Amino acid sequence: MILHAVERCAGPPVALLHGLFGQAVNFATVQRRLGERFRTLALDLRHHRMSPHAPTMTLAEMAEDVRATLRAHDALPCALVGHSLGGKVAMTAALQAPDAVPRLLVGDIAPVVYGGHGAQYERYLAAMAALPLTPGLTRAAAEAALAAAVPDAAVRAFLLQSLQPGAAPRWRINLAGIGASLPEILGWAAPAGATYAGPTLFLAGARSDYVRPEHRPAIRALFPRARFASLKSAGHWLHADNADGFVAAVEGFLQA
Repeated sequence: MILHAVERCAGPPVALLHGLFGQAVNFATVQRRLGERFRTLALDLRHHRMSPHAPTMTLAEMAEDVRATLRAHDALPCALVGHSLGGKVAMTAALQAPDAVPRLLVGDIAPVVYGGHGAQYERYLAAMAALPLTPGLTRAAAEAALAAAVPDAAVRAFLLQSLQPGAAPRWRINLAGIGASLPEILGWAAPAGATYAGPTLFLAGARSDYVRPEHRPAIRALFPRARFASLKSAGHWLHADNADGFVAAVEGFLQA
């Protein structure tokens, strides 16, 4: 599958992979800041925003989507920067084809199963699917309708980035496809016998519990050159919570 890509500037290529419910434009600030030194390609993963849908949504398929898209843009080999679900996709791509990935940065996710987060994401999906898509729907009305199920205003705003309001409102995201694939998205299965020996940085949010000390043995078993860093003033959404710090960490890693 060839994914929708937002490409900026020139230089060594870097692909930016968003998390669940995200989109390529979430990296607009990052792309602008990295544009002085790098050719950046922010991708919409399958089922998200402007990329195609498909019957399934496995990590292996999404990693293959990324490579196929970068190949179509003549951007391989390419450093990968992935956040959350995008981080799992980036890890899988690096393990599938190490020679195609000179550097790997994984944002606030580990190669482990996150089953405890399932109920939260199911609640989000159910609330989004239940939103009445009546003509003339405004973003304010949609936000009010989601408030009970999604009490965090920042999370509501993030989810509503995928809503097209107005005369013919619709979700620019495949809710049913994501819901059916949620166990796969929350799970983890590395390619058999694979390791990635390239430079790897696991960048966690200082206020997040997604990457824990007990995850490090599993990380190092697959990524023996892994280094770890914490981004201050950031929770799970690193590039939104501390954009300056995130860009500085990415630039430092890519130029090391």
